[in-house]
Amino acid sequence: MSTAIDIHTKTEVLLEALPYVQAFRGSTFVVKVGGSFMEAEEAQRSVAGDLVFLAAIGIRVVVVHGGGKAISRAMEAANIPPVFRSGLRVTDGATVSIVERTLNTEINASVVRYLQDKTGLATGVFGQDVFRVETLREDSDGNPLDVGFVGRVVHVKPYEVEAHLAAGRIPVVSPVGMDTSGQFHNVNADAAAAALAGALKARRLVFLCDVPGLLRDPKDPSTIISTLHVGEVAALRQAGVIGSGMLPKVESGVAALHEGVRRVHFIDGRLAHSLLLEIFTDEGIGTEIVSGQDAP
Repeated sequence: MSTAIDIHTKTEVLLEALPYVQAFRGSTFVVKVGGSFMEAEEAQRSVAGDLVFLAAIGIRVVVVHGGGKAISRAMEAANIPPVFRSGLRVTDGATVSIVERTLNTEINASVVRYLQDKTGLATGVFGQDVFRVETLREDSDGNPLDVGFVGRVVHVKPYEVEAHLAAGRIPVVSPVGMDTSGQFHNVNADAAAAALAGALKARRLVFLCDVPGLLRDPKDPSTIISTLHVGEVAALRQAGVIGSGMLPKVESGVAALHEGVRRVHFIDGRLAHSLLLEIFTDEGIGTEIVSGQDAP
């Protein structure tokens, strides 16, 4: 009897996913991976499997990764204490070299390997070949800010990313930018993912987080907001529902929606197969922000 129930359940799941598979084939999804789950090997393998699955059914998958904890470890190994100001890593000349090396050679290569281990055709793309930046001079509220070589994306060159997508590969992009003088900059990975999703006119931008999504009560997972219209964001921010931890992600997501991305998702990357459950089920498991289009 249990076998019959299991078969019925699996069949229902597949049938529920079918219209989404049909609708999303050929669409571009940008997935930002980061958070503490990137430190857990099993979680990374699970996420890699989900990403390869998306690519296998015809979705054009682009990955943008973070790597803050690895950067902090590399700085400590070099006897450079990490310093943060307004939530941003202060990035002087010595630090930016560590950031560039860690993101481009350590983290980027690691994400590519996880995808390749799942038989994904993945390839690394250095962010400085994609993101043109200028040095960040103020915070999100317009207050003066001095955090060194931290970049604000002013232009995206998506050509290399698009070339890999056209060849059937999964581009894995690091959040490193370059200014017009050739100076490397550290770029917030959420902002980088949003800028790239906008430039690619992606159908979906997905943030894999350390939390289930947006919660009306941060202490109560049952208060998750399943769907949120972009016009409701400002009120929730003013009410404190969107706190400091999620604020940069939400702001980046809203910016992407204004650039033509259809929906933005926030899901718990620590939960096995959370990406598939969010994308291919009617109810989803995280939070989606929509801009008004009715199509999935």
